[in-house]
Amino acid sequence: MQHTMMLNTGAPMPLVGFGTYLIKEPEVCRSSVLTALKAGYRLIDTAQFYGNEEAVGQAIRESGVPREKLFITTKLWHTDAGDNKTRPAFEASLKRLGLDYVDLYLIHHPFGDVYGAWRVMEHLYHEGRARAIGLSNFYPDRLMDLILHFDVVPAVDQLETHIYHQRLDARELMARHKVQLMAWGPFSQGKTDLLNNTTLGKIASRHGKTPAQVALRFLVQQGITVIPKSDNEHRIRENIDLFDFALSDDDLAALQALDTKKSAGLTHDDPANVSRIVAL
Repeated sequence: MQHTMMLNTGAPMPLVGFGTYLIKEPEVCRSSVLTALKAGYRLIDTAQFYGNEEAVGQAIRESGVPREKLFITTKLWHTDAGDNKTRPAFEASLKRLGLDYVDLYLIHHPFGDVYGAWRVMEHLYHEGRARAIGLSNFYPDRLMDLILHFDVVPAVDQLETHIYHQRLDARELMARHKVQLMAWGPFSQGKTDLLNNTTLGKIASRHGKTPAQVALRFLVQQGITVIPKSDNEHRIRENIDLFDFALSDDDLAALQALDTKKSAGLTHDDPANVSRIVAL
């Protein structure tokens, strides 16, 4: 299968990327991103809120990988959403990254002045400063709201997605409007027994792969982009080694049956969680 998916902008995006959430220590982040780039990752996901854009940028420069071969994603925090705040926040992210443009710029959460932020982001997209624009943590109703009110359809929606939370309702809507799903937390952020699941383990054993590789392959084989995070060199290399095997129809059906349709972390439609996120 192809290792990229075509966005609604016409640009290809890798199916496997490297996530950097919670890799805060600058040297650990720089080293981990550099390892990922050497292992073949070309999509790197960061965010204003992660506090590691400078370390990501340093690793990019040290890697020697040509800029045009990379797909760099960062995100706008809700406190900088708005007509007069989003562009300065974007420029600050570019400066920290040491880049002239990003390949994908996302609204991190569906809170604050989302409309004002999207108006600015449409301009950044048309200017070529952000080659694609999209969303993170926007559930189907919020995604549909934005599609109905603006000219530029989001290229990506980044959602918690894994074998226990497969997002079938969101995927149906996104497919209809050509919005690419990017899965954060593909291992449920270690908050469940996902990697110790018996069904997953048996399938992994049959293929000579690890449960983590099968959990990721399950998503990419369905055209979902994944951004696993690790600061362990062995796991970084393991998590991109997904394209020398394929899951059978029976494998897929067995894993699809594990869907609980429940989040393992913070949901974005619970008022208490909204308060917690906005207070960060």
